[in-house]
Amino acid sequence: MIEMPPALEGAWHTHGYYGSVSHNVKAIYQRYLGWYDGNPARLWKLPPEDGAKRYVEFMGGADEVVKKARRSVAAGELRWAAEVLDHVVFAAPDHAEAKSLLADVFEQLGYGSENGTWRCEFLSAATELRTGNFGTPVSAVSPDIVSHLSPEMLFDALAIQVNGPQAWDLDLAIGWRLPDHGLSYRMTLCNGVLTYVKESNKPVNLTLTVPAQALVALAGGDMDAARACGLTADGDESQLTTLFDVLQPGDPDFDIVLP
Repeated sequence: MIEMPPALEGAWHTHGYYGSVSHNVKAIYQRYLGWYDGNPARLWKLPPEDGAKRYVEFMGGADEVVKKARRSVAAGELRWAAEVLDHVVFAAPDHAEAKSLLADVFEQLGYGSENGTWRCEFLSAATELRTGNFGTPVSAVSPDIVSHLSPEMLFDALAIQVNGPQAWDLDLAIGWRLPDHGLSYRMTLCNGVLTYVKESNKPVNLTLTVPAQALVALAGGDMDAARACGLTADGDESQLTTLFDVLQPGDPDFDIVLP
């Protein structure tokens, strides 16, 4: 519903070549107001797979939904066709006809997208449906990138990898001395949550002295390389081993269309 002022709408450099006005406006609303729109029917929805199975059953079964979706495609209602076919592939991931039709829909939506990010999303989804998951072509954890991250960024990267339920009963306290940064931190893992504070005087069970290059190696989970780069430990080293044992790196090659 958001419309640009005419003077901006007519300027080429304000068009959505990279992003989308509708997408960005939604992001701003969600940032300040959250995802909940006030309608309680949307407050506690079923998980996508469970909901999809019920949607498809209500609509007459997968074959019937695909048949109706073809009519929507023929009428140019691509956004609606994508929405209903999404339910089918989540309810029946092996339904070949639904996957093929949804791939065609995504391809047409991609060709019609003015901005590049949407186009890449649509065409990537079409490729996945036709030929399978093609993985993530690049890595964001190369040594060159990691070496330029702040200690806080590296600690945050560890924190989001903690397998919470597996770490529920752990109570770890590790001190980090970073001579190249002139900083020290106290890291704790308690109730499945990893947190850290700067310059703490509270006790720890292990103190690590970590030069910059050792920190990069340690961020990659390579203890031997970290020691070779000058890592030293004072205290219960099992604390660090236990921490790394409960880290669960994310899967960068997850499906984007299928459950």
